[in-house]
Amino acid sequence: MEGVLWYVFASTRGGENRARLLCAIDERPRNANRLADALDLDYTTVRHHLDVLEENNVVTKSGDDYGAVYLPTEQCRANRDAVEDVLETVLGDDS
Repeated sequence: MEGVLWYVFASTRGGENRARLLCAIDERPRNANRLADALDLDYTTVRHHLDVLEENNVVTKSGDDYGAVYLPTEQCRANRDAVEDVLETVLGDDS
């Protein structure tokens, strides 16, 4: 999982926004529209990054389509120390 985290957050374009999304989801699960509002990002940008996070088993969604609420996966929670290390590297003191 640690390699996936470094790839998704630190070595690809958009990693910082994905890190911000994960932090927001961890703080309070919510749907893509609420995440876009909370992070002042375009909805389609948020959807793209959520898809990347979901494809890499970092987040999962509960519900369907527009109203789906995103949550960290069990695998993400089980690797909390690695997640925090990567997020700290990517976001610095903002994580």
